[in-house]
This record gives sequence, C-alpha cells and structure tokens, in this order.
Amino acid sequence: MSAPRIAVLVFPGTNSEDETVRLLRACGGDAHLVHWSRADTLAAYDAYVLPGGFAYEDRIRAGAIAAHDRMVDDVITGCERGKLILGICNGAQVLLEAGLVPGTGPARRPTAAFTHNAPQAHYLCAHVYVKLVIEPHRSPITAELPPGAVVPAYAAHGEGRLAADPAHLREIADGGHVAFVYVDADGTPVRAPNGSALDAAALVNREGNVLAIMPHPERDAWNYQHLDRGGRTDPLACSGGAALFASFVAAVARS
Repeated sequence: MSAPRIAVLVFPGTNSEDETVRLLRACGGDAHLVHWSRADTLAAYDAYVLPGGFAYEDRIRAGAIAAHDRMVDDVITGCERGKLILGICNGAQVLLEAGLVPGTGPARRPTAAFTHNAPQAHYLCAHVYVKLVIEPHRSPITAELPPGAVVPAYAAHGEGRLAADPAHLREIADGGHVAFVYVDADGTPVRAPNGSALDAAALVNREGNVLAIMPHPERDAWNYQHLDRGGRTDPLACSGGAALFASFVAAVARS
C-alpha cells in the first residue's frame, strides 16, 4: 500500500512548513509542500495540513485573509467530502476563520476565533502540555492516541485565546468540540496560559475530520527537542508531539 499523500499548505507568511513535512514523512506520510501558486493541485491529495506562521501578515485578524485564499476552497471541499484536515497555530486560526471548526455554522461564517491572548495581549512563547479530553475515536485524527494522552508542544502565538459568545461556548463544550486542554506534565489541568475560554488548546468539528490545535506539537517531536530526554538515547528518534502526527497519518491511510 502506498503512503497517503498529504499536502502541507504554504501561504505567503507561513512558517514551520519544513518541520511539518519532515515529521509527517517520518510518521509514514507522503507529505509535500503546496504553495498558494499551485492551488490547482490540491484536489489530488488525500489530506491537508495547515502549518503555523503569519499568513498574509495576519492582517485584519490572524488567519482572516488566508481563510479566503483559493487554497481554502479545496480545503472546504475536502472537508465536505470527509478528508482529514489538521491545522496548527496559524493553520488553526485559518480553520476557525473558515468556519471549519467548531463547524457549527456554514463555511466561511466563523462562529468563534482564536484571538488576542489575555490578560495581556502579549506574544506567548512557552513549552506546554496538552491533554486529549475527547474519546480518541471521537475523531479519526486522534484515534491512535490513548485516552487522556498528554502531548508536549510549544505555544508560539499572539492570538491563541479561544473566544466566542457565552451561548456558543456552551455549545462548543456540550458538543464535544474541545479536543485538547492545557495541562501540566502530569496531566493535571492548568489555566490556559493565553486565557483561552474552556482552557481549550484544540477544537474538532462535529464530524471529527478537522482538528485545529494552537500549540506546535512538531516543535517537540524528536528526542533532541525535549527539555528532558528521560533516558532516551537516540536524539533523532520521534517521540512526544510526534504521536499526534502518527495518529493523523494512520487515519489518512485508513480513509
């Protein structure tokens, strides 16, 4: 069986795309960069990953302009056809601005946002842990993770706070749309360092095929990147945040 073909979308201002491709390939995916000038090739891919960065300089709001890029037309079509989609940091912001998560309204009619951090609107750069709080099979993307999996990552954003009106936040919580929350290394819940409502670090849509996560798991996904290797001897082995990517690739291969 051939490896699943995964497109890593590159908008003007995207970053971390090379690390994302390398990790997807290390986890068994046939990942390729697809720049905005080659949007017409996206339909041929099995799944999409939107990496971090500052697409279109985050003008208006983070992800707002990218959500109307030609490439996102194919992402929306792919979502409707059940393709798996993962957005990381700026990619997560794009998915919210495109209305694909939490996915409770029409496409390109956002119902929530990842907006300026609180209580102070400062850029956050910190090592964090996030915990899976949905049942793993709630989403194919998380199906290979154990219940309550704790994933290390790096938060690197100025607009990572989940915000929505109170009624919609209740809908997000009651509908099982919060996929990951912030925790400490032992999995104990902590307040979101960016003030995110519901302490949410990641959201999933109703169908489970779209996951938007704010911290970067690909930045703590190899032994040499860990703060503490915990006795691991091979610095180039995948670990930590790679578990989410491995689960994503496995899900694409099954789909």
